[in-house]
Amino acid sequence: MKKLGLLGGMSWESTVVYYQLINEGVNQRLGGLHSAEMILYSVDFEVVEKLQSAGEWEEAGQLLACAAKGVEQAGAECVLICTNTMHNVAGQVEASVEIPLLHIADATAEKLVENQIKTVGLLGTAFTMEQDFYRQRMLEKYGIAVLVPQKTDREIVHSIIYKELCKGKVLDSSRKEYLRIIQSLSDMGAEAVILGCTEIGLLVSQDDTGIPLFDTTRIHADKAIDFALSES
Repeated sequence: MKKLGLLGGMSWESTVVYYQLINEGVNQRLGGLHSAEMILYSVDFEVVEKLQSAGEWEEAGQLLACAAKGVEQAGAECVLICTNTMHNVAGQVEASVEIPLLHIADATAEKLVENQIKTVGLLGTAFTMEQDFYRQRMLEKYGIAVLVPQKTDREIVHSIIYKELCKGKVLDSSRKEYLRIIQSLSDMGAEAVILGCTEIGLLVSQDDTGIPLFDTTRIHADKAIDFALSES
C-alpha cells in the first residue's frame, strides 16, 4: 500500500471527513482490519484564511509548499490538498515536491466525463467560483463548461462556508438556500452541480435533490484510495 500525504486543516471539519472516507474505502476494498497509511499535515486555517482574504496567494502557496515537503520527507508517495480553494496554488505545491499531486479538479472532471456531463454548475468559495484556476482547468483540459450562481447567491454560498460550515454549524435554513441556488444553476442549464468546497457535503447531499451532485470531497478521497492501492 502506498502512503498518502494529506494537507488538511482547511478546514479541519472537512479534513475529518477525508480521513474517515479514505480509511473506510481502504477497509471496504481490502477487508479485515486494513486502514490507510497516511501522513497528515494540518495547517492553522486562521493563517490561511487571512492570506486568502488579503490576496496573498504567493505566500499561501509557500506555506502549503513547505507542508508538502514535510509530508514528502516523512515518506508520503503523493500529496492531496484537502480543499478546493487552495488548488489556486497547486502549481507551487506541485513544483516543490517530487511526488505527484492528485488534483481535486482533475478527479472531479474525470467523473463528470465518465457521466457524459458537458455543462456543470459550481458551488464553492468566492475564490473558487470567481477565479479561473478551477473553471478554466475544467474547460481547457476536459471541455466542460462551468456555470456559477449570480453574484448575490455567490456571496450567500461563500458566507455560509466560512461563517458556518468551517465552524461545524449545519443549519436547515442554509440547506434551503443552497438547494434554491442548486435549482437556479439547473435552471441556467447545468446538467449537474459540483459541491466544490470540501465542507458543502456536510450541508447537502444527493438525498436532498434530484439534480445530480458531485461531491469533491468524496471524489478526491476515492482518487486517493485508488492511488494507495494501485500497483504502479
